[in-house]
Amino acid sequence: MTRRHVLTVPTQPAAVRVVRETAEMTFAEWGIDAGHPAVGPALLILSELVTNSVRHAAASSPSLTVTFAADADALAFAVHDRHPHHPGVLAAAAGGSGGLAVIAEVMTASGGTCVVRRDADGGGKSVWITLPLRPATAARATSATDTAKATKATR
Repeated sequence: MTRRHVLTVPTQPAAVRVVRETAEMTFAEWGIDAGHPAVGPALLILSELVTNSVRHAAASSPSLTVTFAADADALAFAVHDRHPHHPGVLAAAAGGSGGLAVIAEVMTASGGTCVVRRDADGGGKSVWITLPLRPATAARATSATDTAKATKATR
């Protein structure tokens, strides 16, 4: 991904607001308008991930780190803390009702993906979410149009 921003904040309740505001400013600087269909889901998912870190990891992780990344096709972000629990985000969608279930539902509805990566020492993890910036049908249509133009140009 061509754009990247990293933010480290104390694992305290105020982190949710700080991360959300930083995300909004970062996305805007990158030209991802607040009205873009990926922004609302991204902010909700980020808020839930940071809230989970604050609730469950603060004792073992005095800070958390959020990484934002984007390119023309996708927006990605990760929340890292030093708590060893490895959440099953997608498993939470099957019958869950808490924050992880919300994350899984919003991510899936938005066409996104999730990867949870353990730290090498097993003492923490990063939850990475990737959301498309262009709907798959629009990307296919653009590709088909480009192909048609290229074919026409070679005739």
